[in-house]
Amino acid sequence: MAKERRRFEATEKVKIIKEHLLDGRPLSEVCEKYGIAPTQFYQWQKTFFEQGAAAFEPKKASKNYELENKVQQLNKKLLKKDEVIAELVEHNISLKKNHGMD
Repeated sequence: MAKERRRFEATEKVKIIKEHLLDGRPLSEVCEKYGIAPTQFYQWQKTFFEQGAAAFEPKKASKNYELENKVQQLNKKLLKKDEVIAELVEHNISLKKNHGMD
C-alpha cells in the first residue's frame, strides 16, 4: 500500500528545524515526532540556510514591490496616452469646425 505524501507548510518546516537546532532536541526524536526522514530534515535545513539571506533583504526588493512599481509605471503611461488622445480629439474637432465639416 502506497503511503500518502504529506505536505508541510514553510512555517512548519522552520519550526521543525528550530526545534532541533535551537531547542536542542535530538534529530531522531524530531524526525519521529513529525514522521519525516533525517534526509528530508537535512534537505530542509540546507534550503533554509541557502535562502536565509532573503530574510535580511530590504522589503522593497520583494516581488510585491516590483509588481506594484510596474503597475504604477503602466498607470502613468496610460494616463499620458489618455492625455494625448484627448488633445488629438480636441485638435481634430477644431479643424473640422474651421473647415466647416460639422
